[in-house]
Amino acid sequence: MLIAAAVVPHPPVLVPEVAQGFSPDLDTLRSACETAVGRLYAAGADEVLIVGAGPGQGDDVAARGDFRAYGVDLTVDGRWGTPDSVTQGTAPMTLPFLIAAWLLRDRPTEPVRRPVMVDEHGGAVGNGAVGNRAVGNGTGSSDTVNSAARQAMLVLGDGSASRTPQAPGHFDERAEPYDAAVARALATADTAALAALDPDLSRALHVAGLPAWKLLADAATASGVEYDAELLYDEAPYGVGYFVATWLAR
Repeated sequence: MLIAAAVVPHPPVLVPEVAQGFSPDLDTLRSACETAVGRLYAAGADEVLIVGAGPGQGDDVAARGDFRAYGVDLTVDGRWGTPDSVTQGTAPMTLPFLIAAWLLRDRPTEPVRRPVMVDEHGGAVGNGAVGNRAVGNGTGSSDTVNSAARQAMLVLGDGSASRTPQAPGHFDERAEPYDAAVARALATADTAALAALDPDLSRALHVAGLPAWKLLADAATASGVEYDAELLYDEAPYGVGYFVATWLAR
């Protein structure tokens, strides 16, 4: 059962060493992320699922990665798995998992962390069991789902990248209403609204968070509980929509 979720974005500039001179611009966002992660860990879950997009490989996500591609010699360790048996996956850490590892750098290794990589179509690979359903491991098999497990989910994904002419996806007038719809859904734990987001429009607006958000919606719906939701951050610095929200089971 999904008892808690924290939704955060995954821009590399969230890491101060990467942002360098622009770091203070995102202090409010970093603070919101810390608050959301803190609530996630306070929920008393049996395991924390780390949900982010990737190429859809069947291998588990590597436990270690680095930010060299972003100009910084900084290595992070996600510490997936139990403290005495850390998962050493072979799929490279994509940006969501790099940011997750950085956000969790000072958090305890218990409850156990499990990475769940989702492809652009929302299919999950890796070894996570989400909500009351199995998530395949990319090889046609799936874990046995323990419906009694209390699961928390760290969900990583950005909104549209088309809010301004300087944005990575350039300006698109549909971007702001799209992001507003996402913000409303996250603020109210509206799983139906998240599930109904248009994949074609999302691709046109260069949205990176859709697969992870849809998996969150599926897991929350399958759990059959109601959530107290709060939107902690909803802004578009650099023309990209970033959201931070928490869902806590009542």
